[in-house]
Amino acid sequence: MGRQINLAWVNRRMTWVRVGILQGVGACLFAAGVASRAEGLPWESAGLRGAFSATRFKAQFYQTEAFVDWDLPWRWELGTGWRLRSRLDLSAGWLRGRGDDGFVGTLGPSLTLRREQIPLFLVAGVSQTWLSRDKFGTTDFGIPFQFTSHAGLGLELGSHFVLGYRFQHMSNANLGSHNPGLNLHAFAIGCRF
Repeated sequence: MGRQINLAWVNRRMTWVRVGILQGVGACLFAAGVASRAEGLPWESAGLRGAFSATRFKAQFYQTEAFVDWDLPWRWELGTGWRLRSRLDLSAGWLRGRGDDGFVGTLGPSLTLRREQIPLFLVAGVSQTWLSRDKFGTTDFGIPFQFTSHAGLGLELGSHFVLGYRFQHMSNANLGSHNPGLNLHAFAIGCRF
């Protein structure tokens, strides 16, 4: 009788290979951001963000984090005062839900769209997300590696402060056996450089 291949084991193994590759890409992006900062890539802003569940979970989830954004060199003039700019976002913080706590960290690109002389701007992006645990009570996020996509608004208060709101969605993009996702409303206050 030939040896049977355990397909569930192979699928789990391939998932972790894909996660490892994506984490390597994230580490390279982070290293590039740090190196470019040393070469004069400016900080865009830094601050604090707090979020709460926008989902139907019976127990609320809460997230608190510190963030830093770097201006990236890619910018596009869209005519009549409109500008699209790229940046690299990094955050580290705490996620609480269903009686459990854990670390949450993100790294990824985003784009901002603004018009000259208007303090309100749009921002959207997607980040790799790392959780220190994938189970919060009875909610199983499948694996500790997730993706967080977000879209929202920012409001510049003078030349040094910014307020922000974003709607964000975290999921593992079906890399894990469970993928409930988590939607959050997030509010931020930051200092611009």
